[in-house]
Amino acid sequence: MISIKSPREVELMREAGRITESVFHALEPLMKPGISTKELDRVAERTITQQGAKPGFKGYGGFPTTCCISVNDTLVHGIPNHYRLKEGDIVSVDVGALYKGYNGDAARTYAIGKVSESAEKLIRVTEECFWKAMEVVKPGIYLSDLSHIIQMHAEANGFSIPRDYTGHGIGTDLHEDPIIPNYGLPGHGPKLRAGMCLAVEPMLHEGERGTRTLSDGWTVKTADGKLASHYENTIVITEEGYEVLTCSLTTK
Repeated sequence: MISIKSPREVELMREAGRITESVFHALEPLMKPGISTKELDRVAERTITQQGAKPGFKGYGGFPTTCCISVNDTLVHGIPNHYRLKEGDIVSVDVGALYKGYNGDAARTYAIGKVSESAEKLIRVTEECFWKAMEVVKPGIYLSDLSHIIQMHAEANGFSIPRDYTGHGIGTDLHEDPIIPNYGLPGHGPKLRAGMCLAVEPMLHEGERGTRTLSDGWTVKTADGKLASHYENTIVITEEGYEVLTCSLTTK
């Protein structure tokens, strides 16, 4: 069942989103060759806890760290470790803050130093997919209208969409109804209503769309070893359009 948030709940979601976004502000200057993903995770956890929130991912389903940090051909759920970033890597950070029982959730992909033209394009198009979907967001449209726009923009630029990982509703649970695929035909699924909170998260592959999961049960990689990119924000549907809760409170 899709939850419609009250104004009080939206205000708590807004603060959870602000804290989530603040992690990226803390990490961005550190995204340079030589830093380990574990060091980045420590900074993220400290950033969240110093603001009176808790890491939303740590312990969720047994996940061991504050962030999912996914390097190069890792799509999602990379576990921070002693790997040190290198020139030319691309790195996705997926993180959430839990504030007074409500979750924020967002992801960004960073280029480390100089990366390939294809990697630059992949990162850029992944973010573009999110914002192009936002252009149509308002009460009354179908959820799959967003999915279709994401798929069309990704494929028009030569990238593929993995099928096994999706966006989702969000609130007191990190993952709520509805499921939000990054592909599909328009005009299907539930219609958007004011008060819905959604985590919309385009995920793109440089190569084919297949994935494989490592023996740790978490780390998801592209099946062909090519690059993957991830961009996500938590949004709330408003009477007029939407508000992005994890990106400087962008509204429409």
